[in-house]
Amino acid sequence: MSARSRPFNFSAGPACLPLPVLEQAAAEMCDWQGCGMGVMEMSHRGPQFKSIIEEAERDLRALLSVPDAFAVLFMQGGGLAENAIVPLNLARTGKVDVMVSGSWSAKSADEAARYADVHRVADTRAEGCLDLPPAASWSLRQEADYLHLCSNETIDGVEFHDLPDLRPLGCDAPLVVDCSSNQLSRPMDWSRIGLAFGGAQKNIGPAGVTLVYVRRELLGRALPTCPSAFNYERVAREGSMFNTPPTYGIYIAGLVFRWALGFEYAGLRGLAAIERQNIDKAAALYAFLDRSALFFNAVAPAVRSRMNIPFFLREPQLTDTCVQAATAAGLLQLKGHKSKGGLRASLYNAMPLAGVEALVDFLQDFETRHG
Repeated sequence: MSARSRPFNFSAGPACLPLPVLEQAAAEMCDWQGCGMGVMEMSHRGPQFKSIIEEAERDLRALLSVPDAFAVLFMQGGGLAENAIVPLNLARTGKVDVMVSGSWSAKSADEAARYADVHRVADTRAEGCLDLPPAASWSLRQEADYLHLCSNETIDGVEFHDLPDLRPLGCDAPLVVDCSSNQLSRPMDWSRIGLAFGGAQKNIGPAGVTLVYVRRELLGRALPTCPSAFNYERVAREGSMFNTPPTYGIYIAGLVFRWALGFEYAGLRGLAAIERQNIDKAAALYAFLDRSALFFNAVAPAVRSRMNIPFFLREPQLTDTCVQAATAAGLLQLKGHKSKGGLRASLYNAMPLAGVEALVDFLQDFETRHG
């Protein structure tokens, strides 16, 4: 099957996966590399799966240049569960700061408040979550156990293109980053991160796997009430094998990592190629939206997301018609989030530039017919 014979899937997650990954998984479904069983059937403690998870971690570390100072954990529960698991591991004094830049960081603040005294250092919801105030304006607490932010708001389409450096602001609190919807889309500045986490179902694999990257110096701080399966120190010590991990999801993630290492675009390879294509894809769609008389995106240009682009029609009564016509044209899952309305195109790594070009052509034609 050719990539173009499939529709272009703009789902915000679970999202499209690279076709070569799906084809390899299909070929190995019943018999992984001649061992006589599929990955879903094998013991997570057997030598076959041990090799799968070790290679997955090795390739992920290579892609993101993860330092040895960080433990990489394969967990479950997605970003929503981590909103509870993080404070259970790090809120030693019970004070947590959160930068609220959209829907997901607001959920993070609400969940952390079940376990700690939460202070919102800034909150952009009153202004519609359309911009990011500079870190120097945040009301940071020096005694906070950590500062949480969402590096890319999947629903609101706002992204931190550079993580804030808290040290010049006199803040020693570790920075906790929810990178669910932009991990593996660009390099990560590990010098500014204490802990990062993200569900796999955007750029990495199927729903069910959560990646956690935690500085080893932050291990061993869990509250007494933290369940053993959620204790980062325990999970790290057991090599993500304290309980049965999501084996098939880790296998698919490993295939995605291998695909990403070999990905080529614009004379580049690996993560550099992925980032360059993501920049070009987002630029192509934003350029159309900015010149369109019918469609628009309201996010401040400097903080527009490369991954998730919400947009709207100046004649909102045409929204459903547009979504239905797009689906008929093989451009899938463009309906906006229920809390926002409009449309949303998610341009994760597996979405090729050709998919964005096809979307722009469709939107231009729709505008010509309905504008």
